[in-house]
Amino acid sequence: MSMKKWTDEELTSTRDKLEEWRERYQKAGNKMWHFTAFLGAFAVSTGIAFIFFDGVDVLNVLLIVIGSLTCLAWYKSEKRRQDNLNFLNEINNELKQRAKKAAKSKTKHEETNKNKKQNQPAQSEVQETNTRSIDTDDSNKETDKESKDRV
Repeated sequence: MSMKKWTDEELTSTRDKLEEWRERYQKAGNKMWHFTAFLGAFAVSTGIAFIFFDGVDVLNVLLIVIGSLTCLAWYKSEKRRQDNLNFLNEINNELKQRAKKAAKSKTKHEETNKNKKQNQPAQSEVQETNTRSIDTDDSNKETDKESKDRV
């Protein structure tokens, strides 16, 4: 999933939602989900053991099915948790990269502004010099005209 086209607001709102989810998941307890997975595995193994001892019975098959569903739910939730944490890390990395780019462009912009400010006095001095030379050229032309008129 490309996050290059996402706006900063979308990224931050998604990051905030994922962080809320992570906090809620930690409060609910990782231990509870592991205990649930253990109970599901225990139910499957008990159902299989009872099938060997007592034969196939509806309750034994039901125990295996319920245990399998419990383990499947735990597996899917663990996979979703891992995917969400990876996605959260990607979002944080993207935001860091954008912040670095913004800081880098800001410093470049500031440097160009400083260079412009430093160049402006030099340019104004050059303009003044050009203006003075034009004035002197004009005055030279006037003196040339006056000298021609005198001759």
